[in-house]
Amino acid sequence: MIGPGLTILASLAVLLLARLWIGFALIAAGLITIFLFQDVPAIKLLAFEAWNSLNSPVLAALPLFILMGEILFASRFPKDLFDGLEPWTRSIPGRLYHINILGCSLFAAVSGSSAATTNTIGRMTLGELAARGYDRRLAIGSLCGAGTLGFLIPPSIILILYGVLAEVSILDLFLAGILPGVLLSLGFMAYLAVKTRLRPELLPEEDKTTVTAGERLRGLLKISPALLLILAILGSLYLGFASPSEAAVLGVAGALIISAVKRDLNWRNLKSALLEAVKTVSMIGLILLGALFLTRVMAYLEIPGAVAGGIAALGLAPVLLIPVLLIFYIALGMILDGLSVVVITLPIVLPLVVAAGFDPLWFGIFLVITVEMAQVTPPVGFNLFVVQNLTGEPIAMIARAAFPFFLIMAAFALLIAVFPGIVTFLPNIL
Repeated sequence: MIGPGLTILASLAVLLLARLWIGFALIAAGLITIFLFQDVPAIKLLAFEAWNSLNSPVLAALPLFILMGEILFASRFPKDLFDGLEPWTRSIPGRLYHINILGCSLFAAVSGSSAATTNTIGRMTLGELAARGYDRRLAIGSLCGAGTLGFLIPPSIILILYGVLAEVSILDLFLAGILPGVLLSLGFMAYLAVKTRLRPELLPEEDKTTVTAGERLRGLLKISPALLLILAILGSLYLGFASPSEAAVLGVAGALIISAVKRDLNWRNLKSALLEAVKTVSMIGLILLGALFLTRVMAYLEIPGAVAGGIAALGLAPVLLIPVLLIFYIALGMILDGLSVVVITLPIVLPLVVAAGFDPLWFGIFLVITVEMAQVTPPVGFNLFVVQNLTGEPIAMIARAAFPFFLIMAAFALLIAVFPGIVTFLPNIL
């Protein structure tokens, strides 16, 4: 199977270097390889895969969660998050830097997108933190790191895609992402607390005012719509009242109600949200079709089994596989975006992981964390580009600012490899 495998790799390399869209590149690589090595009607196979895979009811949740995030993005919801969190963070070590972490965590729970989370929270926090005298580099770095939580904290778009591709329960993946998402957020906050304690000059002197109970109560009221929406979505899922698709419908309805209550629900905002959702869903749908088609082509040519057999012949201990995969995904994340990394590698890597005795549910969370790391690794770290668009700073400076948070994510990936119960605890008890 060396010939077909090299053909796929060479085709993808040429097509991606030619700046062809990743979805079209995946489809073209599959068509070229099937024409050369298998007597199969490739166009019919592509048509079958397009209808059979993208028509899955499981995928219905994907566009709905994206639409929910776009509706909230078009309202005053993000500003209320900042105003609501500000009195709760002002008196803890690290102070308002933590708004990036908490704001991204909360918005991630209602958007499912890393880029949308980074862009939305960054528009609200970076200017305000700069105006109050906070260190620009640390503010940018914390935003880059925390923005990646949009991939991990449910409802996550990439967890839905992984569930479809790996045939793992999306509900179990959502459950599995909660505790790692919380712990990773706390890890980011702990770093900010220690960093500002060691270097107090990173904190402005004038921002040490006492916070009253009334300010905190008003802040809680401002973020209460976000908390209620999160509880409604996750509660309906985990209590068994709704499937992921039905919970997504509930999320869209909740987003519309929040926008209406805040008097932001008008035709201009709704049209903008719908158009942005259509663009995002179309892009993801094309990539997913390409990935599923290429997966089917590789299955016809028995490439995953051949690769798995070759690696198994090396006699690597299962404990060595995870560090190797971590290094592999870090390197791949430097040249491909996170979504592409998942759809291109999963057909090959997942059988290896399963054969080594690892739980596909656990591997989904591990993979998402490595994808988060890809979001902040140059030259193709997507969160870096989002922050550059917000700030105008050079990519090199933003990458350096994000590097400590990259290291925290790498350490956390190894932590869940040593203690997989962090991932499987909630799915096992609920």
